[in-house]
Amino acid sequence: MDITGLSAAEIAAAIKTKKLSSKEATAAFLKRIEDTDGTVKSFLSVNASALKEAEQRDLELAKGKSGPLYGVPVAIKDNMCLLGSKTTCASKILENFTAPYDATVIERLKAQGVVFLGKCNMDEFAMGSSTENSAFHTTTNPWDSSRIPGGSSGGSAAAVASRQAPLSLGSDTGGSIRQPAACCGIVGLKPTYGRVSRYGLVAFASSLDQIGPFARTAEDCALLMNAISGYDPKDSTSINRESADHTVRLKDGVKGMRIGLPSEYFEKDPSAEGVKSVLEASKVFEKLGAKIEKVSLPHTDYCLAVYYIIATAEASSNLARYDGVHYGFRDKDAKNLRDMYNKTRAKGFGSEVKRRIMLGTYVLSAGYYDAYYLKAQKVRTLIKRDFDNVFKRFDLILTPTTPTPAFKIGEKVSDPIQMYLSDIFTISVNLAGVPGVSVPCGFSAGGLPLGLQLIGRPFEEAVMLRAAYSYEQATDWHKKAAPVK
Repeated sequence: MDITGLSAAEIAAAIKTKKLSSKEATAAFLKRIEDTDGTVKSFLSVNASALKEAEQRDLELAKGKSGPLYGVPVAIKDNMCLLGSKTTCASKILENFTAPYDATVIERLKAQGVVFLGKCNMDEFAMGSSTENSAFHTTTNPWDSSRIPGGSSGGSAAAVASRQAPLSLGSDTGGSIRQPAACCGIVGLKPTYGRVSRYGLVAFASSLDQIGPFARTAEDCALLMNAISGYDPKDSTSINRESADHTVRLKDGVKGMRIGLPSEYFEKDPSAEGVKSVLEASKVFEKLGAKIEKVSLPHTDYCLAVYYIIATAEASSNLARYDGVHYGFRDKDAKNLRDMYNKTRAKGFGSEVKRRIMLGTYVLSAGYYDAYYLKAQKVRTLIKRDFDNVFKRFDLILTPTTPTPAFKIGEKVSDPIQMYLSDIFTISVNLAGVPGVSVPCGFSAGGLPLGLQLIGRPFEEAVMLRAAYSYEQATDWHKKAAPVK
């Protein structure tokens, strides 16, 4: 049995029927990490207790415990607190910080009986689109080690794409799950804002951040969404509504669904490979019985500017806590308190984090707050209204996930604006607070994965996943395996 080639649903079923033990599954993925992570570099730390956890799951299963993901291994982005484990956010300033509690998503996964494989690499404090901003190392794309895996959740995406883990968790502030999912040829879902608790997630931009799943199939994504979703009183932004079962209608098809193609996402570069592949995908949806029509999201052109004002403003506020006093790195050579602040932050933060703190402090400063931050929030409302208007008539919106396939490592490091443009198709979803999922839909001429993005109404992740599942059954892009060895 090629264990690492199985889907999470297949692993769970094999464990349940005693054809496979949790320990055997975990051992197979740990061996895969050992064999491939020298090239891929997905992980910042591997859980030394993973096999013991798996043995415990096997004992619990023998006593009658069960669940849809019981005994299945999962990898975690290193900005989520896991009790007793380092949570570094890929930053020197938190290099030796050990989490004193579990994030809510971790508590829920423990209750589901999963096994934690380790913590995955990321752009520092989730700021970036390539995982080149990590303070420790750059993760590579499993399809081509000279290219980026996307970001900021590049480690989590690469781990699933390279068969180092059947499932992983990432966080998405402006596309940080969907963009690396597209670059790595897997499924990545950003839930509705408030659907998944942010308690225990180290904050980047609080009104935009959401935790979500990576998987190789829509079914696996649905199983992980079931495990992590739901109201949490510890998170003031968590929405108190009944949890949905994302698997119940997964196989019901898309016949009769109305899917909109926003002209603003296709007109700028209609010859781009990503655009062409999504237009081909729209024909597949039509054959499956969906109705495809053009729609308009008129404020799309303002999304990038609005996002980088709001996100940097919230980042500058959230990251003010890292001062060398409370926790994390402290410069030992400082002569006084002010000097300690300056030297700790200068040495502890990387260049991209410093850039965003500076931008955020500027747009929140006296004299500029109304001109930038307040105006950006007003335009954000208009962006949200665009989606509301489309969703009065349509069930889903279909777009490319990224403008290009994965680019070369180092290609955009010196040009932050070009790097920011990597998320141009994804940031509107975070600004509007709606859900979005990236699904593999083809390959570039150079053999790199391309992704389509399905955007849904708030709290209708199940509808998105149903459409994603239907597309998967009609194509075989998701079955392609990255060539990393």
